[in-house]
Amino acid sequence: MNWAKTQSRARFNLATSGVGGFPLREMPLPQLEINGPTGYGFAPLTAAIARHNGVDPDCVVTCGGTSFANHLALAAMLDPGDEVLLEHPTYELILSTLQYLGANVKRFYRREENGFAVDPAEIEKALTPKTKLIILTNLHNPTSVLTSNETLKAVGGMGVRVLVDEVYLDAVYEGTPRTSFLLGPEFVVTSSLTKVYGLSGIRCGWILAEPDLAQAMWRLNDLFASNNAHPAELLGVAAFEHLAQIRERARVVVDRDRIALGEFLARQNEFVAQKTEWGTTCLLRRKKGDVEGFLARLRSEFETSAVPGHFFEMPEHFRIGMGVDSAMFHEGLKRVELNG
Repeated sequence: MNWAKTQSRARFNLATSGVGGFPLREMPLPQLEINGPTGYGFAPLTAAIARHNGVDPDCVVTCGGTSFANHLALAAMLDPGDEVLLEHPTYELILSTLQYLGANVKRFYRREENGFAVDPAEIEKALTPKTKLIILTNLHNPTSVLTSNETLKAVGGMGVRVLVDEVYLDAVYEGTPRTSFLLGPEFVVTSSLTKVYGLSGIRCGWILAEPDLAQAMWRLNDLFASNNAHPAELLGVAAFEHLAQIRERARVVVDRDRIALGEFLARQNEFVAQKTEWGTTCLLRRKKGDVEGFLARLRSEFETSAVPGHFFEMPEHFRIGMGVDSAMFHEGLKRVELNG
C-alpha cells in the first residue's frame, strides 16, 4: 500500500487495481446527515448488503473496505501461532495481515502451468491436523482467474473454515456467481464496493459470517473502529439502490480494455499472461530480463507504471489494471511493448 500510495502514479497508470472512480454527480444523493444511530451496523445498509448477497442480515458485518474486512475477520478467527493455509500467489495485504497477527502461514500453490487454478489436491497435500483456516481470493488477485463452485465445495469439505475474499467477484459480468458464503457454514466471505464499482471513497466493505461469529467480529470491531462514518453509510445505501447501473458504467471500459489487452498479447512475444474473461487485473510474465529494471525504465522513460510482481511473490511478473480510461490503457500497453 505504501508503494501504491507513493510510487504507482504515472501519466499512463497501469498500476490500478479496480475500475475508475464513480462520480458523485451521477448518483442520486440521499439526505446526508453527519450523525446517525450508533450500534452494531446501520440497519438500512446491513439490509442492502444482505439482499445483494441473498443472506440473513444477522450474517453481515459492515466495515471500512475489504482490506479492513480481512483484518477484522482474521483477527476474530485466529490466535497467534494458529496455522493458516494461504494461496500462492496472493494479495500482499492478506499475507502481511497474517504475519502481523502472528499466524503460522503455510502455502498452497496456484501454478502458472495450470492456469493459476485452485487445485483441491494441492490444498489437501498442505493440510495438517493443526490447520485452522484456508484463505483464497475469487476472482484471484492478481490473475483474475475464477474458481468454480464445485472447486470451492471441495475445499469447504476438508473440515476447515475457509475465508474467501470476493472483492472482484462482481466483475464476472455474465452469470455472476453467488457468494460462496451460501455454499455452507464453513465459509466466511469479505468484499466491498471498491474494485468493481469505483466507490472506494465511501469504504463500504463487509464480512459474511455465521451469526455467532459475526457477533464476535462486531465486538472485536469495538476495539478497532467502534462505528462507521454515518455519511458514508448513507451513501452506501444509495449506491445499492443503483448498483446495476454503476457496475454497467464501469463494465463498458473494462470490456474495451480487455479487447486491447488481447490484441497486445497476440501481437508480441515478450510477455505472456493467463487470459481470463473477467476481472480488472492481469498478471503478465516477462519471458527474459530483469523485471524490476524493466518497470523502472517503463516509469522513468515511458511515463507508465505497473505493479511489480514481487508484491505477489512473483518477481518475474507484473500486474496491470483495466477499467479506468481506455485511451490511457491502450497507450500504456504501447509503451510496455516499446520498452520490452
